[in-house]
Amino acid sequence: SLGFVYRHLPTSQDAAVIFPGNSRIPTAAAGAPPALDLWEVNGRFVSKLSPELGIIVNAYGGNGQANGPDPRTIQRYGGDFRMIYKKLKIQSHVRVNDWGPFDYHRDFNLTFPLQLMADISTSISKPDWFLLPSTQLGMMFTWRSLDQYSPRYLPLQAEEFAEQPIISPVGFPNGNEWEFRTYLNINLGK
Repeated sequence: SLGFVYRHLPTSQDAAVIFPGNSRIPTAAAGAPPALDLWEVNGRFVSKLSPELGIIVNAYGGNGQANGPDPRTIQRYGGDFRMIYKKLKIQSHVRVNDWGPFDYHRDFNLTFPLQLMADISTSISKPDWFLLPSTQLGMMFTWRSLDQYSPRYLPLQAEEFAEQPIISPVGFPNGNEWEFRTYLNINLGK
């Protein structure tokens, strides 16, 4: 399937509800992004090649705005791939210039130039597309590049026990972050 979404926004959006800092109190954002027409193209491919092999591929691209007051507009692209073969499940995604995985990334317009994820798992029973509980063992790898719009990007030069980071006026190259997870999910019920 192929889809196209066009949003004609002749005025600024309403201020979103956010959770600023470390607060648990919902607060209206200080403002909203300016008026801008937004668009997105998305596609989906689903195939059950055999009783033991199924594939789903999704892709998208378009522009986007934050939920908070940041006026920056992003051009975001990406896709994901999911496959089930017998008791093996593989999932991955690629995201270019897109928000991170959590709500606050979009609230505060925190983006990553490139995000890559790969997850492989096996289960005792045949895996299912639905998020039904099952006993599974797997590993996941996530990698993200960082730039000035990313959280945790801090080109710093600090003393060993400095209480405040010292920002270097010279600057450093953009960084990256990665995470490797292993997991065991145990399903005790039916």
